[in-house]
Amino acid sequence: MRLRMFGVLSLVLAMSATSAWAQAKVPGVTDTEVVIGFTTPLSGPAAVWGTTALGAEAWAKHVNEQGGVHGRKIKVDMKDDGYHPGRAVANVTEMKDSIFALVGLLGTAILSANKDNVAEFKLPTIWPYGNPQVFAKQPREKLKYVFMVYPDYGDEGEFLVQQAAKLEKAKKVAVFFQNDDYGKGGLEGVRRGVKGLGGAVSIAAEVSYEVADRELGTHALKIKDSGADTVVFYSTVTHGANLIKEMAKVGYRPKIFAAFPLGDRHTMFRLLGELWEGAYYNVTGAVPGEPEADRIIEILLKQDPKLKGRESFALAGAVAMMATVEGLKRAGRNLTRENFIEAMESIKNWTPEKLTAPITWGPNRRHGLNPIRMMRAGKAADASFTTITGYQNFPSHF
Repeated sequence: MRLRMFGVLSLVLAMSATSAWAQAKVPGVTDTEVVIGFTTPLSGPAAVWGTTALGAEAWAKHVNEQGGVHGRKIKVDMKDDGYHPGRAVANVTEMKDSIFALVGLLGTAILSANKDNVAEFKLPTIWPYGNPQVFAKQPREKLKYVFMVYPDYGDEGEFLVQQAAKLEKAKKVAVFFQNDDYGKGGLEGVRRGVKGLGGAVSIAAEVSYEVADRELGTHALKIKDSGADTVVFYSTVTHGANLIKEMAKVGYRPKIFAAFPLGDRHTMFRLLGELWEGAYYNVTGAVPGEPEADRIIEILLKQDPKLKGRESFALAGAVAMMATVEGLKRAGRNLTRENFIEAMESIKNWTPEKLTAPITWGPNRRHGLNPIRMMRAGKAADASFTTITGYQNFPSHF
């Protein structure tokens, strides 16, 4: 009898050990936590965009206060890449075996540098921020681990120039763009939009800059000398604000139509004051001053008061974490990367806390939403704004 009991006990222990060993083999997952990785620009010319990761972290803290997900707390592993693709690749490579998923990978050049790595590492990559064409051009088999919600720069650029013609009777448009796939994607969209307007609008100048550029006086003069009545921006917040200041110095105040990466009006008003008044800009979801956004902002600021004044970018990060949490919930307690992928594929017409238009992913759809809506900046004194359009939902690209 003792031998029989000993055998049963040994079998139970062996099965428990096997179960624990199997769980330990899932990167970033233990019985008590799941590790989510970020590589983001916490420093450098795009540091303001790093607020997205801080917003995501704040939402994770909120989820943890509610008990986590299936008994696990979310642990955030955040690394600074300074907006340098090489550093981002090093960060992702370093984290690949210690995190469960990568969230909020930021920057078109950084997406390009990591697009093959996330497939090779079998690393779930949720809500990357960058031109969707990076992944749209990938073979289908390399998209398994990618779940994107982001506007296509070409679609948006076409929309911007069409709105400039409609709203401000633009005739001559200049494009100020970052000399990489981010800026070039927007430029291609503007060209497409101009062509579609049948000669009613022309491109007066295409002026690029490098991420390392700091002096933009020459750029401002080139655009002024072109005679453009409107400037379309595909830049970082820092470079966009600096160009507007330089244009103002030479008495040049064209109409401004900015891509959504410049869509945090509080940040733009803080940098530019009245120079941002009247600017048109796109956003991708709810913004501060709207009830849905303000409810979530209150939660984020409670978790991280330093997000004050950067609420729009914080919201953009929070929704990425919300999507990740939704996948974790649907995957269940027995968490693996494979059942997490299946869980993400089950998300249909889902809106995170009413902050975006409905998102749909699936086995053959990884670009879950391609949305923008246009706003116009009001007065600097109260950072007011006007909503110009509702959501423009362009087709998914992959």
